[in-house]
Amino acid sequence: MHAIAVTEYGPITNLKTLDLPKPSDPQGHDILVRVKACSVNPVDTKVRAGTYDDYPDYYERTPKLPQILGFDGAGVIESVGSEVINFKPCDEIYYAGSPIRQGSNAEFQLVDSRVVALKPKSLDWGQAAAMPLTWITAYEALVERMEIQKGENAGILIINGAGGVGSVASQIARRVLNLPVVVTTASREETVRFSKHVGGATHTVNHHQDIAAEVEKLKLEVPIKYIFITHTPTSGYLSPAAKICAPFGKVCSIVQDKEMPMYGTEFMAKSLTFVWALLGTKPYYGVDAESHGKILKDLTGMLDDGTIKCHCMQKLKVDEEGLRKAHEIIEGGKAVGKVALEF
Repeated sequence: MHAIAVTEYGPITNLKTLDLPKPSDPQGHDILVRVKACSVNPVDTKVRAGTYDDYPDYYERTPKLPQILGFDGAGVIESVGSEVINFKPCDEIYYAGSPIRQGSNAEFQLVDSRVVALKPKSLDWGQAAAMPLTWITAYEALVERMEIQKGENAGILIINGAGGVGSVASQIARRVLNLPVVVTTASREETVRFSKHVGGATHTVNHHQDIAAEVEKLKLEVPIKYIFITHTPTSGYLSPAAKICAPFGKVCSIVQDKEMPMYGTEFMAKSLTFVWALLGTKPYYGVDAESHGKILKDLTGMLDDGTIKCHCMQKLKVDEEGLRKAHEIIEGGKAVGKVALEF
């Protein structure tokens, strides 16, 4: 099969077209997927570069080189393992795969059936492939890690409202959890517009300014009880987060950082809670395998009934040129929404 993979970690030019063996017949809970589309996330660029450090032993557990990247996927089931009960060949599905298995930048991929869901009928292949990783990440952060209650009289501040995770996190906060105030950071006209019209932001603030002062200027009627950091560096947002967050509030980040300077801030004075959120934790450690599939099943319904909007803003072709271009866009730091690739 054709795949775009790395035989050595390093620069974007290390992404190369290879002819690799088609995965073996699926066993157990696995399904064999004919991939129709994938998308690129910041984690793809870090893994490719050899700098991914969310897990201390990550490169000891990855597939042997060549490694096929791609954490998001959408496609058609070719065959199923003996323990698969909810899916059958020819089903159209979407999913976020395991961080320690071969990825979706290939014609075929083996995926655990418990992490997939039927593809939304309202989305094309590229749009469907753009959703899983960012949605699951944001859902776990807001609902499972920060434990935000539906209809709670509180606000949330989301750092990087026009990013892949930020633009779905704001939708979860506003359209699923029904929070009255959803503030996101955005500095350009296009990102402000995207944060409000595709995302669920009720307000935006400029992250190039003093964020705490910018939030104070909004004169909000409800307290900011939750802060979600989706942009690097986490350490750069801890001090303003401590100033902004209401007592007993929670701050969550998805961005690894070597330094976490909380001393001298209001973190202890306000009894704030800091938590990490990482989509890969469950598949990496074999915990609660079914939850990702359930989260995506619920998302399918909300996409098809119009509650949630797809944040895919650009499509490329799944080939060497397309993957390299997608990695360039992500590493450039100016991406709005998601970049998807289709076969």
